[in-house]
Amino acid sequence: MSCDRMNINRSWEHMQQKYVGTGHSDITKFEWASNHHRDSIGSHLGHHDMLLYLAAAQGESVGRQRYQLLEKMLQPCGPPPEKESEDGL
Repeated sequence: MSCDRMNINRSWEHMQQKYVGTGHSDITKFEWASNHHRDSIGSHLGHHDMLLYLAAAQGESVGRQRYQLLEKMLQPCGPPPEKESEDGL
């Protein structure tokens, strides 16, 4: 039982190092949400049928929909929040 637990922890650490979007203990809510949105948008772009569906639902051409999704990948959750200084000033 403990051997399985150690093996799962090792594989989880390996996945976190290999794939950026899996997160880690120091990831902020904004970074996690951005990774999640980018993964979803990438999936929509990669599956042509889904892209066709989105284009038809919004009444846009496929090319324009693809362009809008690519633009949205730059800042999927808007601009990042301002970081608080550690000095408290």
